[in-house]
Amino acid sequence: MRIDFVNLQLFADSGSVVTTTTGYVNAYSGATVDPDPATNSMSPTMKTYYDTELLENARAKLVFQQLGKKQALPKNHGKTVEWRKFNTFAPSLIPLQEGVIPEGKQFGMTSINVAVDQHGDYTTISDVLEVHAVDPIILGATEEMGAAGGETADILTRNELLSGTNVIYADDIGNPASITTPTSRAQLDADCILTPDIVNKAVTMLKKQKAPTFEGNKYVAVVHPSVAYDLRKSDEWNEAHKYAAVTQIFNGEIGELHGCRFIEATNAPILKPEDLAAAGRALTVASNASAAATSISVSETLVAHEVKGRTVNIGGVTYTVTDNTTNALTITPGLAANVSASAKITPAGGLGNGDALYCTLFFGKDAFGVVDPASMGMEMIIKARSEVGGPLEQFSTVGYKFETATKVLYEERMVRVESGSAYSAVDDAN
Repeated sequence: MRIDFVNLQLFADSGSVVTTTTGYVNAYSGATVDPDPATNSMSPTMKTYYDTELLENARAKLVFQQLGKKQALPKNHGKTVEWRKFNTFAPSLIPLQEGVIPEGKQFGMTSINVAVDQHGDYTTISDVLEVHAVDPIILGATEEMGAAGGETADILTRNELLSGTNVIYADDIGNPASITTPTSRAQLDADCILTPDIVNKAVTMLKKQKAPTFEGNKYVAVVHPSVAYDLRKSDEWNEAHKYAAVTQIFNGEIGELHGCRFIEATNAPILKPEDLAAAGRALTVASNASAAATSISVSETLVAHEVKGRTVNIGGVTYTVTDNTTNALTITPGLAANVSASAKITPAGGLGNGDALYCTLFFGKDAFGVVDPASMGMEMIIKARSEVGGPLEQFSTVGYKFETATKVLYEERMVRVESGSAYSAVDDAN
């Protein structure tokens, strides 16, 4: 018995659709076309089209990788890449003495290594869905896989960059008459926002550390939209962009200030810890506790040991919970100061109250390296039902695969500014 289906139209302007195992109907002529066993899979033209779709979607997400120093990894050269840099010499400011040979300096080199990892994902599409769906399922899956692949690569790069050691905490400008500078994450709150002055401090740090600039003699920062919102409200930002439009060099660029070009990206880091316990995101101190105390009673009812191992903020100081009972925490070290009943115990890792903390990353040129493995870059893999669909050819697959690795090469060419935002209370970790 012959059964004819109208298959999924993948191209809006094409005269016919993809060959399937059951035949298809020509979209223009209406004639039924029998399947050709020799071509019953993705054609080379389609494969090229889908690869292009994946790469275009992936490329839009690669915000961080565009700022790194690309390092090729040829085929059959192992999985590890090595960067080498010569050690610098200090200036010689002491005059030479007549006839006396100076001590001299030893010349050295530093080696930095990183191994590539492979990442990928796929989805399955049933024959029924592919044949009967109104929307172009294969194309839609390709677009979404491309976006997911690009975001995966971008987040992997970003996570490595969070290991940088140069940190600036944004000033607390809640009281303009008395601006304070936090010295730890636990002291940050939503009034500690990214301002033009903090931008200037970050740029100044890069200059003092002799970090080279990118094209146009500028540094580059990657900023989250919530933080960009705070920055755009400043008079200095508005004045800098009032009369002149900045020519974009990087994907996602929104402008410049104090010699730094800004790239807006939703993958700019947001740090927000999980709730402390099932009883609530934060806990409440039940009774006064004196300085040096290591046991803190709480008003909430806890499950024994559920908070063990967590770090918490109490009064602007971070502590580690070594254990807990149903109504008390054991912490280390002891309290730095007296704590009153009703004080809050919040999860550490975000702002002092546990809300979202934002990291704006400032870069000089070649601050980090990104490995580009030959033959293992971002790849779209589509398998037709006849290839992977089982004995009844019941599904196709669409997926991506790639290898990558990122490594910080020069700590002195990176600065991380940690801040709050007007959106700290509502944004989630990314």
